[in-house]
Amino acid sequence: RIFSFLDVVTLCRCAQVSRAWNVLALDGSNWQRIDLFDFQRDIEGRVVENISKRCGGFLRKLSLRGCQGVGDNALRTFAQNCRNIEVLNLNGCTKITDATCTSLSKFCSKLRHLDLASCTSITNLSLKALSEGCPLLEQLIISWCDQVTKDGIQALVRGCGGLRALSLKGCTQLEDEALKFIGAHCPELVTLNLQTCLQITDDGLITICRGCHKLQSLCASGCSNITDAILNALGQNCPRLRILEVARCSQLTDVGFTTLARNCHELEKMDLEECVQITDSTLIQLSIHCPRLQVLSLSHCELITDDGIRHLGNGACAHDRLEVIELDNCPLITDASLEHLKSCHSLERIELYDCQQITRAGIKRLRTHLPNIRVHAYFAPVTPPPSVGGSRQRFCRCCIIL
Repeated sequence: RIFSFLDVVTLCRCAQVSRAWNVLALDGSNWQRIDLFDFQRDIEGRVVENISKRCGGFLRKLSLRGCQGVGDNALRTFAQNCRNIEVLNLNGCTKITDATCTSLSKFCSKLRHLDLASCTSITNLSLKALSEGCPLLEQLIISWCDQVTKDGIQALVRGCGGLRALSLKGCTQLEDEALKFIGAHCPELVTLNLQTCLQITDDGLITICRGCHKLQSLCASGCSNITDAILNALGQNCPRLRILEVARCSQLTDVGFTTLARNCHELEKMDLEECVQITDSTLIQLSIHCPRLQVLSLSHCELITDDGIRHLGNGACAHDRLEVIELDNCPLITDASLEHLKSCHSLERIELYDCQQITRAGIKRLRTHLPNIRVHAYFAPVTPPPSVGGSRQRFCRCCIIL
């Protein structure tokens, strides 16, 4: 029982003490959770095969993240021996193909969480296999698996209707049709990542909102085709939304964020970077209706002014919730904004890169009230550098982290 609390390294050391300790330390019941990330450069397929034979049915969780030497053959042996596996991380295991998912489908029916991010050889065949053999699947990450299309998503959701988290980041072939399948078959969905799925439009995401009322986290950053219709749909259908990331979605406006804020009062994190049309009006609505807001990115929102920050600093989230605010490249922000943020006692970090009206004196006054805050900012030299030898020296602006 004592050995069951030890990590992998300590167990291996204990196994060298004596024959009796070797038997106890290497008993499969002590190896229910294994993370080989710290040893990734040395891990080969045979190591995974040996672990699977040692652990057998005891193993519940295995992370091979970054183990590029592990391929389909080793994972087939693993699947055959470890049929009770529930959590499997294969992120960055670039040698694996659809054959691995076929093995998992055949032998690992209890699989709940699977990470295949950056496994670029994965295709629709893998999703079809998982649908047929892993009905309990709750979380699937196939980020950057850019061979996946709507056909694979259709096959997946028909057999894995209990999906709660799905990451499709970088799956550039996906279209609205894929989202319609998800909306129709995954009512339990809580987390969805569609970052840089460039072909997605309002039609697909509206279907998600209408079919996935439990949605709490949505990332649509880089989906530049979406409009306020998405924010309206979220407000009307997904009141539990906590995280919204829509960076670089330049068609979104104050009108959509007003509807969102008035209906989604549990929002905690919002990434609005490069939502270039929003103004102080959005901040006013967030300050009134979103008392749980903790992280807010407004970088490159060039219409934001001190007045918007004033409302935010006086809002319900200011005193004990707001932890991070990013204001990079907001040219209208001045030291007055920092004065308005002095009441945000939970504020841990503020980003002010290229806010040219922010001064060192303003930051110093802020730190007087919030001594533990981290401030990231750029400053240009106060006076022009002198000429040397008839030619002017070149100076770069410096970055300070206070």
